[in-house]
Amino acid sequence: MKTSLFTLMLSLSLILQLSSCEKNSRNVIQNYYDKAEFNGSVLVVNNGKTICDTTLGLSNIEKNIKLDKTTPFYIASLSKPFTAVSIMLLQQKGLLDYDDKASKYIDLPAYARNVSIRQLLTHTSGIRDYESIIHKKGLTNQEVLRWLSGESKLQFPSGSTFEYSNSGFIILSLIIEKISQQSYGTFLSEHIFVPLGMKNTWVYEFSSAHQNRAKGYNKEKQPDDYSILTTGDGGIYSTPGDLYLFDQALRNFRLINKSNTDLMYTPATLSDGKTSSYGFGWFIDESEDGKSVSHTGGLSGFRAIFWRDLKHNSCIIALTNQGDAFPVGNFLKDMKRTLE
Repeated sequence: MKTSLFTLMLSLSLILQLSSCEKNSRNVIQNYYDKAEFNGSVLVVNNGKTICDTTLGLSNIEKNIKLDKTTPFYIASLSKPFTAVSIMLLQQKGLLDYDDKASKYIDLPAYARNVSIRQLLTHTSGIRDYESIIHKKGLTNQEVLRWLSGESKLQFPSGSTFEYSNSGFIILSLIIEKISQQSYGTFLSEHIFVPLGMKNTWVYEFSSAHQNRAKGYNKEKQPDDYSILTTGDGGIYSTPGDLYLFDQALRNFRLINKSNTDLMYTPATLSDGKTSSYGFGWFIDESEDGKSVSHTGGLSGFRAIFWRDLKHNSCIIALTNQGDAFPVGNFLKDMKRTLE
């Protein structure tokens, strides 16, 4: 009897949580939840209308704490658009140029001294990515920089190839700090988070470990929480609602002007004349129906997707704290079908 009552209460709870979603999107999210492939928050906007804004599951399994719309998740590489916008804000103030050498602002090893800020933004720098090589709790930007100093050369001539590099965005974070004389977290808070009203978004520090936030888990629901201190490539906790405020600010030129916005969504041109599919902090997809941009993020027990249809003012944002259970690509494909 107790089991039946519990099952009924759980079903009612799920219905209430999903009641703000239109039927098609509700069915998709429910299906992933039922298969134990999604535990998190989703926001879907179609042609400027919110069709789904919901949470499912727990933010802390051990304490049985439910997720709500104000629970921040670690967004991993979704931090990169924020880093790119921060660099663009500095450019708009005349404090840097995209074709400046990064070594103008911070000390870099000799082999990287001609790498430009533009090449860092577009992942065409040739600077080796640290992420699959260094595994250390509490890892900092300075430790990554010291590791780069131990490397002997670029992976390829700068500007010739697209190759994703978290290291490059760490260098951008250090440039932001050097020019602004503020920490990365303080700069983003003062210039983006606070002006846009992103009240549940912040940059992680050890001191914020006990803030209201989702704890990370793997698909077996074992703890797999976030524990490093690099910024620029990651470091941010946020919610779908706050990310939507960022989306709208970019569409309405509240942060960066139109020429920079156009540049942000323009694929990088490589030295052989070909183009990549990445601009300033966004992957870019162009089709007959218009242009969309997106970014995913994933580290430890967290996965994230932020997809934005620029023509139709539509977006899909999904954040989960049960990382390796979540098939990001399949979920996005299924959710995009609900917008058709």
